[in-house]
Amino acid sequence: QVQLVESGGGLVQAGGSLRLSCAASGRTFSSYAMGWFRQAPGKQREFVAAISWIGDRTDYADSVKGRFTISRDNGKNTVYLQMNSLKAEDTAVYYCAQSRLSYYKGPSADFDSWGQGTQVTVSS
Repeated sequence: QVQLVESGGGLVQAGGSLRLSCAASGRTFSSYAMGWFRQAPGKQREFVAAISWIGDRTDYADSVKGRFTISRDNGKNTVYLQMNSLKAEDTAVYYCAQSRLSYYKGPSADFDSWGQGTQVTVSS
């Protein structure tokens, strides 16, 4: 198993930016795809972005395309989520997750390790 610890959340005004980080330890980080998910109050958890094991492929939810960028540094065992042009509807707890696959295939069930989450609040 892998341990995932998110950081970088906080309160920001609409239109602002935040950069989330997720540090991994344990299972080999560089062999697996990584993803970010979020859950807003009263809503189901939803996919935000994913990146392949080597970073050659990224996937995004339509709601964040053009505003969010996922990246990874395998030398630092860390995955990032740069969030720009934030909107009130981006308010949620953001979770980092590691897939059991090298490339994101779609189902969140492929992600078998999860962090504790970091709160992002966007004020309008």
